[in-house]
Amino acid sequence: MRKTHDSTFRKFFHHSFFKPSTKPRPSKAYSFVPFSPLAMLDPTILTIGGIVLGIAIIERILERWGVIDLVDQFAKVMRFILPVTFYSALIYFFATFMF
Repeated sequence: MRKTHDSTFRKFFHHSFFKPSTKPRPSKAYSFVPFSPLAMLDPTILTIGGIVLGIAIIERILERWGVIDLVDQFAKVMRFILPVTFYSALIYFFATFMF
């Protein structure tokens, strides 16, 4: 025979009679990132990023003013400077950051 439960709606709604058959197991959480993202707030990294952002804004302003020749010169120079700056900042970050 089946076991019957006598319960009211209030008991049923609040699950007072329900007992879970399995208990939750504690688990450890691991991070794939070995360092904190806040470590990127290094003043040197922020300064380099600010300079690059400032140059991009200046380039947009010159483009709006119609000085296309100067914008082309900026683009030629930045095509070389941006990758060099990025990789230099990346090397600097990993060289100075202690794991």
